[in-house]
Amino acid sequence: MTSSTPTTSSRPIAERHLFGPGPCNPYPEATLALAAPLLGHLDPDFLAVMDETCDLLRHVWGTDNRRTLPISATGSAGMEAAFVNTVSPGDVVVVAVNGLFGERMVDVAGRHGAEVVRVDHEWGTPVDAERVAAAHPSPAIIAAVHAETSTGVRSDIAALGAVKGDALLLVDAVTSIAGIELRADDWGIDIGYAGTQKCLGVAPGLAPFTINDRAFARRVEKPSSWYLDLGLLGGYVGETAGSGQRTYHHTAPTAMVASLHAGLRRIADEGLEKVWDRHAEAGRLLQEGLEEMGLTLFAQEGARLPELTTVRVPDGVDSAAVRRYLLERHDMEIGAGVGRFASTVWRIGLMGHNARPDRVALVLAAVKDALAHAA
Repeated sequence: MTSSTPTTSSRPIAERHLFGPGPCNPYPEATLALAAPLLGHLDPDFLAVMDETCDLLRHVWGTDNRRTLPISATGSAGMEAAFVNTVSPGDVVVVAVNGLFGERMVDVAGRHGAEVVRVDHEWGTPVDAERVAAAHPSPAIIAAVHAETSTGVRSDIAALGAVKGDALLLVDAVTSIAGIELRADDWGIDIGYAGTQKCLGVAPGLAPFTINDRAFARRVEKPSSWYLDLGLLGGYVGETAGSGQRTYHHTAPTAMVASLHAGLRRIADEGLEKVWDRHAEAGRLLQEGLEEMGLTLFAQEGARLPELTTVRVPDGVDSAAVRRYLLERHDMEIGAGVGRFASTVWRIGLMGHNARPDRVALVLAAVKDALAHAA
């Protein structure tokens, strides 16, 4: 007996203004690159693109690390790779927790056998480096989130690097990379992971990753994940013992790497520091505009991210109804809060291609309209 053909319905292609916590609307160059003829994952032309992509990733990470590469999965796989390659059972891992993604670090480190020491902070506040340093006398790893996507808070990673001692510093830069200042080598970051779908202005699907020689020398010799084994992945991108010889590992998502290359090239052409400045201006204009509307910002003043603004939902306003109105009326997505702030905070992202004054004006006008209809 054969199954019947599934019944499907055609629908118009939705074009959304993606102003939530990610993904954002990609740079046009990154979208255009997805339509280029597909290359094989061992094609010399593709390997040249991969090499340039790794060079460009070193630029946005602020590092000279040879093992800097796009892992073939989303940012969460970058987090998994960071811990599975560096945590042995019983290792002490101190995790600074000031939001959801610090919580996830705790979970992932524990799953790989770490003795996790969590240092909790009030959500909406940055990490206190001195408290983290005092949590344990000799941890193997100190882990923290640079830009906490759940709360819109920036933490001082350089301060953590200054007090890490012999520990490896492991950093989540998913929302910070290419949006705010990030200097992995200068700040003492040993292992870092990110995602493509935020300030890099590329569709989700890759995890920009970096690990320095100090951390690589301490890596787990045979991690429990074959797919995320950095020794094998490094060989694929030509970093086997620094020889540049390729070793086959997996079929890379060649179109996504080409798209990331195009997005990174766009950032490099504009100038990385100018891109940081553009995000800073967009965030300032949005936050000033929201406050002029009478709204209250959530994240602590002085630690607010420009690329991701958290704002309190006014009393008596249905958060979900406002977000639904924005989507249906304005084709605009903004994010809800998370955890206990799910219905009391909105998250508004202006990242990558969306970090522009005209996008600010659009958001403010649409939110004002939605609030008028929510009253």
